[in-house]
Amino acid sequence: MFRPQVEGAENIPGTGPVILAGNHVTFIDSIVLPIVCDRQVSFIGKDEYVTGKGLKGRLMAWFFTGVGMIPVDRDGANGGVAALMTGRRVLESGQMFGIYPEGTRSPDGRLYRGRTGVARLTLMTGAPVVPFAMVGTDKLQPGGAGMPRPGKVTVRFGEPMEFSRYEGMDRDRYVLRAVTDSVMAEVMRLSGQEYVDMYATKAKAA
Repeated sequence: MFRPQVEGAENIPGTGPVILAGNHVTFIDSIVLPIVCDRQVSFIGKDEYVTGKGLKGRLMAWFFTGVGMIPVDRDGANGGVAALMTGRRVLESGQMFGIYPEGTRSPDGRLYRGRTGVARLTLMTGAPVVPFAMVGTDKLQPGGAGMPRPGKVTVRFGEPMEFSRYEGMDRDRYVLRAVTDSVMAEVMRLSGQEYVDMYATKAKAA
């Protein structure tokens, strides 16, 4: 249905912990990403996706669990910490963890400022960051809602980024911002999106 074209898949290490960090333009990004990766990808999702009632709720829970989603109450008081610690556990077990540094879907197709969770994860675990870009998923599912339509999607993976030079500095906010901005610059290069130096959540609230 999506006919995904994959570029740079060889940049994903075959073993060991890896952070996949990329743009987020529509809901189906989290469906396409696991499809195009040879390794299992775990990522955070809203717990409501697996707590629904009835047949629809059970089917959703089966599907999202199957594609590697780990449910977390991200809206709770400690949602950010829970998401970070979940990612850390995945990486420390030698697996691959997917993250959208923007923190939410782009409201208008542009690339927004990244949150520093991706930097904290790479500095805490030593896992390399492989930037990626989803291109075309917004055309298949405009607005991020409703049934997606058939079309062509491209997923581009960049070369692994490692930040061992900042080892032990995962509490330095200047280092966290520099690492995050470096990752987002690569995502922008891969996606071709216009960059906006503000958080997507702030843009949505405006």
